[in-house]
Amino acid sequence: MSIQSFDAQTDDIGKRIDQFIAERADITRSASQKILTDGNAAVNGSPVKKNYKITEGDRVEVEIPDPEPLDALPENIPVDIVYEDEHLAVVNKPKGMVVHPAPGNYTGTLVNALLYHMEGRLSSINGVIRPGIVHRIDKNTSGLLMIAKTDAAHLGLAGQIKEHSFERYYEAILVGNLKDDRGTIDAPIGRHPEDRKKMAVVKDGREAVTHYEVLERFPGFCHVRLKLETGRTHQIRVHTKSIGHGVLGDTLYGQGKTKFEQNNKSLICEQCLHARTVGFVHPITKENISFSSELPEYFTALLEKLRKLND
Repeated sequence: MSIQSFDAQTDDIGKRIDQFIAERADITRSASQKILTDGNAAVNGSPVKKNYKITEGDRVEVEIPDPEPLDALPENIPVDIVYEDEHLAVVNKPKGMVVHPAPGNYTGTLVNALLYHMEGRLSSINGVIRPGIVHRIDKNTSGLLMIAKTDAAHLGLAGQIKEHSFERYYEAILVGNLKDDRGTIDAPIGRHPEDRKKMAVVKDGREAVTHYEVLERFPGFCHVRLKLETGRTHQIRVHTKSIGHGVLGDTLYGQGKTKFEQNNKSLICEQCLHARTVGFVHPITKENISFSSELPEYFTALLEKLRKLND
């Protein structure tokens, strides 16, 4: 059992205590609620109920239980390891692979593959289901992910993400053409008020900032580079949809698989979003390092088809 303390910030005011603890301690909402039910959390020195809402000046102390032994099973699944040392790794996740086990996807995930290839040497901070996972990308997003092999590396990387010093660049094909070649989407993101499976731009959401740059334009589409300043769930897909230019092929926020005509032939495109570059300070050696990945074949093939629309 470890004790952690968190001071409420301005954007935390009004949040339920279970949400606040889950976000700050990087644990699940259900784990946060269990901590409260067991009486292992206090606000300003006094116990509180799960429906307590954070107020200005609150100091929250939480007793975090020791992590359970990892029980996700290793599986000999190919994984593209871009970099690895004794503290961390960078992997290139293919489109279609789920990052960690969840209802309906208990096997065949990136975590199952990592447990096999790294012989279980993954940080335990996120418990039995998400060992080593510092940040996530969606099933249908391809690209680079940081993996922590030790708890010290995990805490160091998570701290950089929280401080917005962790660099993440994505590339995407958006539906329609953005008016400006460069810009910033600064709009808070929270749970969708009607569909709990989705996120949305909402007034009382958490701060979310995405910078974009148009790399290439086509009739009805544009290829863009996006830099995340924050890392909210589904941030790029929600932000681009909010300005009327969703990610091509996005089945949750967009039109799904997109069909268009080229030379009298129908082309169907799936989600085109790739985490291309990550840059960070190594949490142990303190070196500035970055890694980039090539766009996957499905992405480059579509770009070539779109370029023919300009002919």
